Amino acid sequence: MRELLVDQVKTTLQSSILACHLSKLIERRKLRVAQVARLSGLNRSTVAALCQERATRVDLPSLDRLCALLQCQLGDLLEFVADDVGSAP
Repeated sequence: MRELLVDQVKTTLQSSILACHLSKLIERRKLRVAQVARLSGLNRSTVAALCQERATRVDLPSLDRLCALLQCQLGDLLEFVADDVGSAP
């Protein structure tokens, strides 16, 4: 039983993504990547990677700065999206 649960968790983690909505948030505020980088104090490449959803890791202080700048919650910035293809009803 435990092995089945572990396999299900592994499958979920392998087929899920963490979606970043930074590009939508900055677009709504009519900001550019360079402006967000300057105002938040983050590296421009970090902001660009998040906007293009190709970042592989982000520090918590960076997320904190972005949320403070954009006046949003972490859940507005990031979303866990599970792939439902392999799951049973």
